Amino acid sequence: MTKKTTRKKEYSENQQVLFMAFELGASKWVLGFSIGLGQKARKRTIEAGDVNALQQEIAAAKERFRLSDNSKIKSCYESGRDGFWIHRYLETLQVQNCVIDSSSIEVNRKRRRAKTDSLDVDSLLKLLIHHHLGEKKVFSMVRVPSEQEEDRRHLHRGFQTLKKEKTRTTNRLRGLLATQGIRMPRLELSDGRLQAIRMWNGKGLGEGLKSRLKTEWERVLQLREQIRALEAERQSRLKCKERPEIKQVKQLNTLRGIGLESSWPLVHEFLWRDFRNRREIGSLVGLTPTPYDSGDSKREQGISKAGNRHVRAIAIELAWSWVRHQPNSKITLWFKERFSEAGKRARKIGIVAVARRLIIELWRFLKIGVVPEGALLKAEA
Repeated sequence: MTKKTTRKKEYSENQQVLFMAFELGASKWVLGFSIGLGQKARKRTIEAGDVNALQQEIAAAKERFRLSDNSKIKSCYESGRDGFWIHRYLETLQVQNCVIDSSSIEVNRKRRRAKTDSLDVDSLLKLLIHHHLGEKKVFSMVRVPSEQEEDRRHLHRGFQTLKKEKTRTTNRLRGLLATQGIRMPRLELSDGRLQAIRMWNGKGLGEGLKSRLKTEWERVLQLREQIRALEAERQSRLKCKERPEIKQVKQLNTLRGIGLESSWPLVHEFLWRDFRNRREIGSLVGLTPTPYDSGDSKREQGISKAGNRHVRAIAIELAWSWVRHQPNSKITLWFKERFSEAGKRARKIGIVAVARRLIIELWRFLKIGVVPEGALLKAEA
């Protein structure tokens, strides 16, 4: 019995397929069309977001390459400011689209390399064709969330944005006061308070400074109201017990050391995904190591930071909280054994390892209900 060698798709099988690549700009889109390697690409430029022109160009490309109306179409574009609406629109046209992670595309390392929209489209077309022929590692694809999954992320992201803006504004107020030698442990700048403040020489604040401080303080009060409104919205959503993401949030909250500020964004950003193994989790969070081992040079470059930055920040904060509130867990005992006598820098490195292990344990806890070894539930604390 003769063995049959497994091969990639032959080029001859690539008939009746139209390949399409997008180079998305703020005002213009550059489209590239081809039917395979070795074929000169057809390139067209349309107004950004003009879906009618896009359909016309697809029809014209089929006619140019003598393809039937029911020919398959495969397309790609790089993830960016346009998000996923283009992907969803292409799906309504029966186009098999993939959103490419821009950081996964190899580039020429010459000191000065030509870069134009036309060259980028050519590159994307070649990658797409190679991917179709079986070379799946030529780029990485972004997992496109559903409209509901994407919409649920806006609550906590807006909440985080408001908190950061409030911190920036209060720091700016303290900085303005510090220029006149004024220190306020508790920031309160109502009209009466502004009139009572005295500078280093005993004089009152200048009118220009008071006006600016008043404007900034009104912004702080407005941000506080907006934050309270989002907190109330979050509490109302927690009452929807039948929703699976709410069940996951409440399940995480049963663990000691994890509160709503961590569990809510962790579930809505990350743990709703269907992971197959722990490597996929570490990769998406960006907590995987990046060794450099070439010739005689061997060193560790740190974590990749290639994943979701929102989750990575939460994971690091949660790791410190876990070490403090779960002193008898297996992860905490490992950290103390390895880094209790180490310096500050080594402990920071160690907490990253804790974050990676903890994220994997929390995923297992939600998926199959296994409590992290040695961890306490709030009811047991």
